[in-house]
Amino acid sequence: MATSSRMLTLLSLLQARRDWPAAALADRLEISERTVRRDVDRLRELGYRIRAIKGPDGGYRLDAGSELPPLLFDDDQAVAIAVALQTASLAGAEFAEAGIRALTTVRQVMPSRLRQRIDALQVTAIRDAATPPPLDPAVLLTLAAAIRSRESLRFDYSDAPRRAEPHHLVTRAGRWYLVAFDTERDDWRTFRVDRITPRIPNGPRFEPREVPGGDVHAFVAARFKGSELEDDWPCRGSVTLAAPLAEIGPYIGEGTAEAIDDGHTRVSLGSWSWTGLAASISRFDADVSDVHPPQLAEAFETLARRFGAIT
Repeated sequence: MATSSRMLTLLSLLQARRDWPAAALADRLEISERTVRRDVDRLRELGYRIRAIKGPDGGYRLDAGSELPPLLFDDDQAVAIAVALQTASLAGAEFAEAGIRALTTVRQVMPSRLRQRIDALQVTAIRDAATPPPLDPAVLLTLAAAIRSRESLRFDYSDAPRRAEPHHLVTRAGRWYLVAFDTERDDWRTFRVDRITPRIPNGPRFEPREVPGGDVHAFVAARFKGSELEDDWPCRGSVTLAAPLAEIGPYIGEGTAEAIDDGHTRVSLGSWSWTGLAASISRFDADVSDVHPPQLAEAFETLARRFGAIT
C-alpha cells in the first residue's frame, strides 16, 4: 500500500474506534509497528491530535474536539450519511431542517468525487398515515441525558404519571422507544418516546440493572412478539393452503412457504395468540387444511363462531 493510501486507512481506523493498540494497527495495515509510529507522526504534522496510550500493549487515540483537516469518508460512509440526513424529516420537522443543514456542512468537507456521488443521490422522504408521529428533539436529549447520568425519570405517559429507571433508547419500525425499569410496577417496560412528557427535576440516581436476557435487542424484539425473553412468537402453527406458491410467497412476511404441488402451499407462521394466527392465515383468501397444532384448529373454530354470529 502506498504511503498516502496507508495513512488514509490509518486515519479511518482511528476514527472508527476509541483506542487502538499499536500491534493491532500494524496487523490491520500489514506493516511494522515502527512504520505505524512514523505514519502517526505524519498525521500529527497535518494537524490531527493523536495521543499515545501507555500500557503493556501501547496504542493510539484520536482526540475529539480539535480543529482537524477535512473529515475522511469512504464511498459507503458517504452514501449512508446522505441517506440518513435526507430521511431525517420522518422524525419531524425539526430534524428535517437540521438534517439539511448537516448534509450541506458535511458535503463541503468531502472530496469532489464524493460530493458528486451524494449530489446524485436525491431521496424524497414521504410521511403517510403509517409514519410515526414527529419527535421532540428536546425530549430525546432529556432521556439520553438521564440514561447517561443514571437518574430516575419522572414523566407523564399518555397523561398518566410514571416513574422509571431509564436504560436504553431503541428504534423499531421508525418509532423511538425507551427501555426502562418501572419502579412502581417492579418490571421492565418499553415506552413510546413520542408519548413521554418529562417532568423536572429528575429523580435520584440508581444503580444500572441488566435487561432480562442481557440483550436489549432480543428483549425488545421478544416483547413486541408477545414473548418474555425469546425473540420468537409464542404461538406457531402450519397449514396447507389451496393456492400456488407464487400467490402466497410474496406476502408470507416472517413465515415460511413451501410448494406441495402446483395448487397447494404449506405455510408456517407465528403470532402473539392463536386467534391472531388464525386471522393472519385467513388473509390469504384460500381454503385451509391439515392444520397443526390443535390449538390453531380451535382458533379457526372460534373465529368461525364469531363471524357466523354477525347479522
